Amino acid sequence: MLRATFLFLSLVSFAPSSPAQTSDPQTRTMEALLSEIRQLRQDLQAAATATRKAQIIIYRLHVQAGAVERATERLEHVRNGLAQMESQKKYLTEQLKRFEEMKDQTETEQQRKRVEENILEFKASLETIGPEVQELEAKRMELETDLRTEQAKWDRLQDELDRLENSLGNSALQASDRR
Repeated sequence: MLRATFLFLSLVSFAPSSPAQTSDPQTRTMEALLSEIRQLRQDLQAAATATRKAQIIIYRLHVQAGAVERATERLEHVRNGLAQMESQKKYLTEQLKRFEEMKDQTETEQQRKRVEENILEFKASLETIGPEVQELEAKRMELETDLRTEQAKWDRLQDELDRLENSLGNSALQASDRR
């Protein structure tokens, strides 16, 4: 803005002092220069606005990338917990089956009681794992939904940045076509 004013004042101060001496080509040149200065000012304002928008979008993308990362970590934690639970459930089931087979092969009543106690313990452990697995499954589904939501937000911001980039490219093409 200051440069434009300085340029205008410089052109005016070097112009002939009497209106009678001003010729038609000089007037057209001055009008063309003023028009160009106005257009440059508008282009600068548009570029400054686009830069601010881009900075805001980039910041929001950075924040959203962190949210996506945290949602992914939470989901992976639950998935790992589920895998451990399934592994533990499989182990307990195998042990239960093994002890049930042993029960019929025991020789003494004391061994038979120990085997039956172990069977009861494994059954109790399996019963407690069932609800935990269901709870983790529900949590996994919830976290998958959260991750999709966060990813969708990130995708929208990425699309917005792409649109801004395209509009800047189109503006640059239009500005070069005017000149």
